[in-house]
Amino acid sequence: MSAQYSEDSIKTLDWKEHIRRRPGMYIGKLGDGSSADDGIYILLKEVFDNSIDEYMMGFGKQIDVSISEGKVVVRDYGRGIPLGKLVDVVSKMNTGAKYDSKAFKKSVGLNGVGIKAVNALSTHFEIQAFRDGQTKRVTFTRGEKVEEFDLQETREKNGTLVTFIPDNTIFEKYHYEDDYIETMLRNYTYLNAGLTITFNGNKYISKNGLLDLLTENMSQEGLYPIAHFKDEDIEIAFTHGSQYGEDYYSFVNGQHTTQGGTHLAAFREAIVKTVREFYGKDYDPSDIRTSIVAAVSIKVEEPVFESQTKTKLGSKDIGPGGPSVRNFIIDFVKKTVDNYLHKNTEVAGILLKKIQENEKERKAISGIQKIAKERAKKANLHNRKLRDCRIHFNSNKENRMDTTIFITEGDSASGSITKSRNVNTQAVFSLKGKPLNTFGLTKKIVYENEEFNLLQAALNIEDGLENLRYNNVVIATDADVDGMHIRLLLITFFLQFFPDLVRHGHLYILETPLFRVRNKQKTFYCYTDDEREEAMKSCGVNPEITRFKGLGEISPDEFKNFIGKDIRLNPVRLKKEDIIKDILEFYMGKNTPDRQTFIIDNLRVEADIEEEINY
Repeated sequence: MSAQYSEDSIKTLDWKEHIRRRPGMYIGKLGDGSSADDGIYILLKEVFDNSIDEYMMGFGKQIDVSISEGKVVVRDYGRGIPLGKLVDVVSKMNTGAKYDSKAFKKSVGLNGVGIKAVNALSTHFEIQAFRDGQTKRVTFTRGEKVEEFDLQETREKNGTLVTFIPDNTIFEKYHYEDDYIETMLRNYTYLNAGLTITFNGNKYISKNGLLDLLTENMSQEGLYPIAHFKDEDIEIAFTHGSQYGEDYYSFVNGQHTTQGGTHLAAFREAIVKTVREFYGKDYDPSDIRTSIVAAVSIKVEEPVFESQTKTKLGSKDIGPGGPSVRNFIIDFVKKTVDNYLHKNTEVAGILLKKIQENEKERKAISGIQKIAKERAKKANLHNRKLRDCRIHFNSNKENRMDTTIFITEGDSASGSITKSRNVNTQAVFSLKGKPLNTFGLTKKIVYENEEFNLLQAALNIEDGLENLRYNNVVIATDADVDGMHIRLLLITFFLQFFPDLVRHGHLYILETPLFRVRNKQKTFYCYTDDEREEAMKSCGVNPEITRFKGLGEISPDEFKNFIGKDIRLNPVRLKKEDIIKDILEFYMGKNTPDRQTFIIDNLRVEADIEEEINY
């Protein structure tokens, strides 16, 4: 029987119900806090962006943040929200000061949607404004107003105080990672020189903007001193290193555009144009940009982003009646960088040598590269190794932030994942045996080795992360010695040739349960020995215990539990002090005695549990 389509089928959702039913439209993916782009960080950012807008307009030089047990508190010292509009600002769509370009010329937030999403997605939301000796406070639960307090006199400085607790029915088992928050807040200080931010008592401030950003984020010194240029609506900083790939930090109106956009594309084009004209030679763009580390920040009136989470700029123009973003950036880069190279002949010589080295390596592998690309194209046509998904990260679909590719080994493991996956957002790439140890090898091996060539093609990262096809790249290996070895070899490959994939938080390790503990009434999947002990107590006498070693041992029906909404992913992270060359030299190089000593010193002896397990 077909479904009835009548007047009763037409429904109108109020603002908070729409946000709660479709949170991905407003804050991207939900997540549990293990990834820097999970929803709980977007909630914090949406509140913080409003405070940043106040600073950018010249009001309030300090913003305080505290987070404890999932409760977030943000206090700024700006103008304070007009008291009579306090309720409307956080609970009525299409209400906000950012429609008034005089009040907020180059704001981060757009149309006041973000703060309403925070309200709707929090079990407790409280906002208090302090303005000219008076204060007003309102509390909400999941977007419903709980209490609106009367106006009161106050001696507090002007500004706004927001407190919220994310809804744990939407953000299940969430936790805030201090490292992610610290990175976010540091970025705000680099983009707003002179602004002081405190986070749980720690103070952050930057005097030199993007110069500080690169200095503090690069693990090794560049080949030449960081070039740094700044004007009213633009700031750039760059140098070249010795790593493969291109590493960029791009921002618009203080917003970290992790996916780039028109401004980053213009900067990459501008660097090529300027360098070609300076040296009078038509160098290949990749020879000029390989190993570059750069940051670019621009300010745009009424910016257009490709999603509510504002990770990619779509604006073509700087502002009404102004130049295009492309022309604005190209003109600035050509003027400043050309002058810089003319004045700094030593830097110009170092850069030229680096370009020539890149050119030499590219030409050495060009023949292999062409054959490898054809091979990858044919392999994709026959779908031998890649079971693709329908939605890609670089598409404009609502749930593209959840796009994932599982890299696994063997037919049985890839078969289980393929049968269990969400075909819309989850792809599977199947390895054949153990990959090669790539430490110390040149990029030539990426094209010579069929596995690596096809993996590179599947991810679409040959020319950088701009067209990365999947937001999450997940290594899924068996829970045994061979699986750990494959995991290390893959991490080595990415760190060696595509370190920006790791730096920008796209690489993960899939956690799968080590044990299944069950009786006739209950089944528990356990990821640690402690969880197994708890499960055994819950099941009572003589439960059935299974130890999973291979992914292929887990049936597709069970596997759905581990790669669905309860998926456990361990991010592979790099800190500033992590020097990739040294890490790979120690763990993957030829210093076997040193590694042996390290393993012995750090060996953790496990109790023998074999007798407890019922195979």
